[in-house]
Amino acid sequence: MAIKGTISNRLVHEALLGYARPGMDAAALLQREGLSAACLEDPEGRVSVAYFERMWRRLARRFDDEFFGMSPRPMRSGSFAFLCRACMAQSSLAEALPQGLEFLRLMSDDFRAELRRREDLAELVLRDEGEPRRAFAYFTFWLILHGLACWLSGRRIPILAVDLRCAEPAYLDDYRVMFSENLRFGRPRSRIIFAADALDLPIRRSEEDLRRFLAQAPGNILVKYQDRDSLATRIKAHLRSLPSADWPDGERLAAAFHVSASTLRRRLAEAGQPYQRIKDGVREERAIGWLADPELSFAQIAERLGFADLSSFYKAFRKWTGSNPGRYRNLILGLPERGEAARPAVRP
Repeated sequence: MAIKGTISNRLVHEALLGYARPGMDAAALLQREGLSAACLEDPEGRVSVAYFERMWRRLARRFDDEFFGMSPRPMRSGSFAFLCRACMAQSSLAEALPQGLEFLRLMSDDFRAELRRREDLAELVLRDEGEPRRAFAYFTFWLILHGLACWLSGRRIPILAVDLRCAEPAYLDDYRVMFSENLRFGRPRSRIIFAADALDLPIRRSEEDLRRFLAQAPGNILVKYQDRDSLATRIKAHLRSLPSADWPDGERLAAAFHVSASTLRRRLAEAGQPYQRIKDGVREERAIGWLADPELSFAQIAERLGFADLSSFYKAFRKWTGSNPGRYRNLILGLPERGEAARPAVRP
């Protein structure tokens, strides 16, 4: 369970694998850097984001590698700062991301990615070959790129889906919080998908902004906080356990949580999470998941989600994601757009 301001000990283990050396086990490695190794004793436990940030920084300095030793060619200390500076000189994300991808390609041939745009959807596709890497490597690469993009644009850019070539790892909770509930493994290629309108966001960052950002990195890009014990989160879990047709109205929901309807509305309003928004969020999750199943028709999905007709589903999906269900399905399934091919926004 993800808890505010913490990282799973499992990810600490993953981060240390690339730095392992003969005669230097993980505990000794942490202790040499002045860090407690207690986290290695309990894989179900968690460390603070501040601890994980210190570990990342100290190991990066020790080994002169900001990518946890996961590439044959190290990502030298200072690379992330240089990447930020190169991207912030551009006018929009549409120009900055290709610049960043080119820089990363020059840093390491093992992580070559391209930005592709199709109408109202965009994807960052990683072109790696050979045996798939472990999930931690892919997620770290996406974390760096996505965190940079969010900072450059000054807003959180929602990720609609993440595809990875590797097998599903045993632990996923933190990855779902950091990226998306829609994670798919064993796919032909690794990529993240998001609404293309984010590419048009302007970049207005100064050297002072960069100084503050780097002073807080990587902690400021590690966690998109979700309070797993909040009322809104518990309501989401309740709705996920039910077919959409059986979702309760406000009165019955309040009874299920042993509060009055007025108290429920007030507490959700204080959290900025009205019931309708919570329902829409769960519907969006389900729609995105079901659209990846080519056996389900749009009409079937609309009915499962509780929409009165297909048109209402289309309007809602566009409101949620910025795209229509057909384009999203074509992209997620790798189908050609009718009358148009996906075009790369930058070539490797």
